[in-house]
Amino acid sequence: MNFYNKFVFSALAGLFLVSTFVSCEDELDTIGGDVISGEPFTAKKAVYDVFAYNKKVKAVQTNGLPIYQLGTYADPLYGKTTAYVNSQLRLAGGVANPTFGLYSQAIEDESTTDESITTIPENETVTKVTLYIPFLTKSDALRDIDSDGVDDSLDDEPEDPSNDSDGDGLTNAQEKTLGTNPLNADTDGDGTNDADEEDIIEGAYAKQYEVDSIYGNVSVPFNFKVERSTYFLRDVDPTQNFEERQIYYSDFEFSPSFIGETLFDGVANFTDTETVTYYEVDDPDTDDDDEKGTVKRRLNPGIIVDLEEVIPFFQENILDNEGQTELLSQTNFQEFIRGLYFTASGGDGHLMMLLNFDTAKIYVDYTFDKVDTNDTADDTSDDSIVEEESVYILDINAASGNTVNSFVNDDYPVDIANKMDTGENADRIYLKGGAGSFAEIKLFDEVNGRDAITEIKNNNWIINEANLVFYIDRETLDAAGASGDAVAEPPRLYLYNAEDNTSIYSFPLSGNDVPNGPLSLGALTGYDGIIETSSDGKGVKYTIRITEYINNLVVRDAENITLGLSLTSDIRYSVNAQAMLEDGEGEIPLLSVVNPFGTVLYGSNIADEDKKLQLEVYYTETN
Repeated sequence: MNFYNKFVFSALAGLFLVSTFVSCEDELDTIGGDVISGEPFTAKKAVYDVFAYNKKVKAVQTNGLPIYQLGTYADPLYGKTTAYVNSQLRLAGGVANPTFGLYSQAIEDESTTDESITTIPENETVTKVTLYIPFLTKSDALRDIDSDGVDDSLDDEPEDPSNDSDGDGLTNAQEKTLGTNPLNADTDGDGTNDADEEDIIEGAYAKQYEVDSIYGNVSVPFNFKVERSTYFLRDVDPTQNFEERQIYYSDFEFSPSFIGETLFDGVANFTDTETVTYYEVDDPDTDDDDEKGTVKRRLNPGIIVDLEEVIPFFQENILDNEGQTELLSQTNFQEFIRGLYFTASGGDGHLMMLLNFDTAKIYVDYTFDKVDTNDTADDTSDDSIVEEESVYILDINAASGNTVNSFVNDDYPVDIANKMDTGENADRIYLKGGAGSFAEIKLFDEVNGRDAITEIKNNNWIINEANLVFYIDRETLDAAGASGDAVAEPPRLYLYNAEDNTSIYSFPLSGNDVPNGPLSLGALTGYDGIIETSSDGKGVKYTIRITEYINNLVVRDAENITLGLSLTSDIRYSVNAQAMLEDGEGEIPLLSVVNPFGTVLYGSNIADEDKKLQLEVYYTETN
């Protein structure tokens, strides 16, 4: 499975940076302008040297990520990575001094002396606490072109939302709105077609999803642990005059020094295919125990945990603090409650999940007392006190909050560790996500490449295409046990300006290509290296097209900069993360941090001409 297929990452849109380059097509009358008209052309290929240097990441910034890793990933070559998550708890929507029930605590306190008959002590009581952390799911748009609720593979007319697949008299689009099954004419199985139902239960059909980004044996129950964190996660850095965001690194150890009481420790409720619907309590005036009332909430696939054993914790620390100092501001609440610390382990020891903590919640269901006037406000003789249901939703890492990933990595094997940060041109390039490794790349020579660039310019070559081809060291990966089906290989590489950590690409942005759209490996496939596989599913090579970059060197005498090579999920995002490197502080692409993958590529310091890393330039010259 691949976690890159879709999720919204709008928070990064404002940080999106690209360097602007003009394509060679705009310059055909500049290069060799005197010979373009009337003269024949010959297409040729030239090959140039490329130098690669392995760089190790000691620790990397892991707060402010779009997604977080939780669990253990066993890479057959680089070793095991265990990921933990420490996250703030925040008041619902960041709204301070929340009111539970109908009235604030101040009004309730005055209820015995005021003149209103409807103000009474509400006796708010927690009845259920549910923790929810959503999985990443593959895009509906990728599986349901007409958005009618029927996957294309099951849709007899996949581009027509007005068709009626099950022939019940309702279009697929209407059934999607109603929450009924567009592939079953009688969703609730009562013998009446959905179109003829007088009372269709809202959400009777559980919407199906294809879960992404879970690595390991999902059929084995996994243990999930939630503990209270006693560490105060600062939002801003006091050493920077409180003007910059506080940075937390992957090697920070929260446990055991900053861990409080355990809120849950056991097998989690793992829903991985369909929505889960919660209804209001059964109607006590009916005889049907299965009577379902109004839908309270509907949760997409994710980790859903009933925190039944710690209901008193939420009663005491949330509802009982209504109107108290602890809830008067988000700052007060953050100082008081601190946060949560999450760990997960698969039944066989290997399970890694990539989770969207930005939409994670804790649902605190509670009841409260209310005066029912029976619509006769002037007549109190028929008034009664009734019990109402409500819910208060605590945010886990809301957009303005703080969540930190901690990584515990095995040491690299000695033969790989000895090839990090040597300053020598590499025979193998070692790329690993998270707090892993990346490479720096120099083209033509180890200085600035001006001699080769000048030669190209003097020859009046028209460069049609320029590529860097990175061949995968299949022998090393297979010897370590990285077979195509057993271990996920990085689906894409990212080449960037290593000197200022910006993109070296420019491209038109439209539709799903905009930076605040879905993250996708399928975006802009002509610009960056997507893995090419053989018939057995194993990776063979990555080809990265850098035609525009080379033309800038030749046409505009642009500086031949040092390039960086890392993993990524989408080349449209050049947001960076702070990193601790062997030679000091630096930056690496943020989207290399959010995945656990690794691979080995051939460098240029090898004898095999068919596999060595080279710059391939396809050009045209006159005869």
